[in-house]
Amino acid sequence: MDAEKKQLRQSLKVIFSEAVMVVAVIISVVVLVLIVSGYWINSDFKVERQGMLQISSIPTGADIQIDGDSAWLQRTNTSKVLPSGEHTILLTKDGYDSWSKTVTIKEGLLYRVHYPRLFLNNRTPEELLNVDGTTATFISPDHNSIILANKTTKWQLINLREETPTLSPLDISKVFSSVSLAKDAKEGLFTGKILNANWDLDASHILFQVQIDKDDTSEWILLDVKNPEKSLNLTKEFGFNFETIQILDNSSNNLMAIQDGNLRKIDVSGRSISAVIVKDVVSFDHFLNEIIFTAKKTPDSDQPYYVGYFKLNNDIITELLPATSAVQTVASKFYDEEYYTILQDNIITVYKKADFAEFAKYELSFAPEHIKVGHDGEFVIAYTGPQIASLDMEASDVIEWQVEGKKFDWLDNDMIYTVNDGELIVYDFDGFNKRALVKNVSGHFSVGITENKWLYYFSDNNLIREWIVEH
Repeated sequence: MDAEKKQLRQSLKVIFSEAVMVVAVIISVVVLVLIVSGYWINSDFKVERQGMLQISSIPTGADIQIDGDSAWLQRTNTSKVLPSGEHTILLTKDGYDSWSKTVTIKEGLLYRVHYPRLFLNNRTPEELLNVDGTTATFISPDHNSIILANKTTKWQLINLREETPTLSPLDISKVFSSVSLAKDAKEGLFTGKILNANWDLDASHILFQVQIDKDDTSEWILLDVKNPEKSLNLTKEFGFNFETIQILDNSSNNLMAIQDGNLRKIDVSGRSISAVIVKDVVSFDHFLNEIIFTAKKTPDSDQPYYVGYFKLNNDIITELLPATSAVQTVASKFYDEEYYTILQDNIITVYKKADFAEFAKYELSFAPEHIKVGHDGEFVIAYTGPQIASLDMEASDVIEWQVEGKKFDWLDNDMIYTVNDGELIVYDFDGFNKRALVKNVSGHFSVGITENKWLYYFSDNNLIREWIVEH
């Protein structure tokens, strides 16, 4: 009997141990599921659902305070679980200015803040080049090079990635019609007025619209920056007066144009233009191989415009929705979701591309004239002059604000700058963290940041560089 009792006790111990292990596993799984779902035990030992903040900065290693508390001793780049609701973030780093913002953390969701930039406090201007005679500058999207335009046929290209930037000649004498040649190209003058200039993402080409005479006639030129002799005067080549042209790919192999209201595709390498794809087009935008556009219907219609969509190399035109006015459209991708954003008068409406279901709608206090998608599709900017409405896709919110100068441009992928009375002022894309950086800046020339370490600007006909990080 003793042996049987001993064996029974041993069996009960095994059963109890296994039961404890099973319960522990179940509890662990439940706890992990709850944590993944955003639930947490707060300081009062109450279970509440939380969210997560993921924050990074340039430069890295900034100290973080959340709601005035720095006890958790974290630095960027990091993640932090936080209760849902508003939280104020403060980033500081020795030798730099500070950055702050109040964000709203939502239950069970990740909120990314990847754009904070801190500027070195004590910066020394370094005079690099004299650019006397320059009439306009065009900085590439990667901010690695700048074109200097002037009134001659000898423009210049600067490579900003070099430790000591140098000038390279850029001969435009045989590219533009708006060139007045004397005895030879060396004495030629550029007489055109540049209306628009847009780079491709490879920074290998820049698309110019240039007014060539006093009756507002313009021509479109695709300038090959590395090989100007391979540039293409699109107006001359195809014999059309184009209202607008967009670059469709990274290297300007394909373009899309509106000619007399007709939407056509241009094959640059094949020097060919397609038949009319859509008639009566007012505006369009593209994302990868997809085109979204606004076109006119019959004049007597109650809604005389419509928004349409098609894929390149596909003749099927899909009408997405009617419109009472000539709306503006942009296409974008944020995370793994594709969106169409439509601006009609003072209303911004965001649609999911997959089923064209309305995702969000915002009413503004003003009617913007332009709309553009920002870096990585994270934000959309609608604006008229200095008045801006920033749609933050991460926060699902619109913020209206205004720069101090008459116009603005992009300092990098996430920051906006303006020059007001010679002072360079920078903002985050939503108007927060306004900082005055430099005085005596030429407002009609480009400003940019290269390789996250140099700030370039022009002052008194000189190209100036400042280190904005410790080196």
